[in-house]
Amino acid sequence: MNMTLSEPIRLLLYLVVILTFVGFNAAYLVWVERKAAGWFQRRPGPMEVGWQGLLQPVADGIKLISKQLIVPPGTDKLLFRLAPVMVMAPATMCLATVPFNESLGARNINLGLVMVFAFGAINVMALMLGGWASRNKYAIISAARVVSQDVAYEIPMFLVVITMLMITGTMNLHEIVRQQIGGFWHWNIFKVWVNPLMPFTFLIFFTCMLAETNRAPFDMAEAESELIAGALTEYAGFSWGLFYMAEYANIIVGCSVAAVLFLGGWDSPVGVWPGLFWFLVKLYALIFIVVWVRWTFPRTQFYSLLNLSWKILIPVSLATLVLTSVMMKLF
Repeated sequence: MNMTLSEPIRLLLYLVVILTFVGFNAAYLVWVERKAAGWFQRRPGPMEVGWQGLLQPVADGIKLISKQLIVPPGTDKLLFRLAPVMVMAPATMCLATVPFNESLGARNINLGLVMVFAFGAINVMALMLGGWASRNKYAIISAARVVSQDVAYEIPMFLVVITMLMITGTMNLHEIVRQQIGGFWHWNIFKVWVNPLMPFTFLIFFTCMLAETNRAPFDMAEAESELIAGALTEYAGFSWGLFYMAEYANIIVGCSVAAVLFLGGWDSPVGVWPGLFWFLVKLYALIFIVVWVRWTFPRTQFYSLLNLSWKILIPVSLATLVLTSVMMKLF
């Protein structure tokens, strides 16, 4: 009876911790991004609210919560209200399968990798429904772009994941990390004897992750200079804030999966400090690169974005898959 009661309580506690983790990171990654943008552009960034603007996310959150929730006339009211919830919930579910340490994770699921990508697909559906329900021509154009971009970049990402499944032989995220324990030369990104193109495989995965999370230079879902605010044009207040938080939550999920698949997860490269520390170091290093890319490269044209996937990433990822299968068969 105690075991029966303790399991729901444990899952509830993990849910509260995950929501707190996502909310805190979504708030302060905005501050990090604004500070990094100022650094790259030789300006101070947020400075007014708190020391170095550290309370700026709190002020922004209060402002969003205090705004009125507006549903424009002529919209599909049910879908319009449902889209912000749909875009936020999947990221929380994905984080429930991510192993932050050997024993720190909400659920150790054998098909954890499948669960991450299954729930991750709902994010695109939510953006599409939000744009469609808005009945705004700019939002509808953006929704069509979101679907096109998602189809184009999921193919090379799945080919990379299949390559990693061939190498690891499992979809369990915990087991994938355990196979890489023993120093950084055991990490999948450095296993060039299995696949000489493994570093390029990681680069393909990271590029597709940027596109899947609608980050610059692949932020065609918003494209403010062309489509006002894209699929979010008609959203305001807390509803818009949920879309904004979901973007950073999906970045956390994408960088966490990249750290698990390629960078050894919680494995320490030097043998000191706990596993959780090293996982967070890898996670935030990848997030910094995501921010760095956004404020370094300009937004690409939509057709160039699709050509990059169909003409370059898909053939290279397919070649990586074939090369890995040949190397594993021969050696």
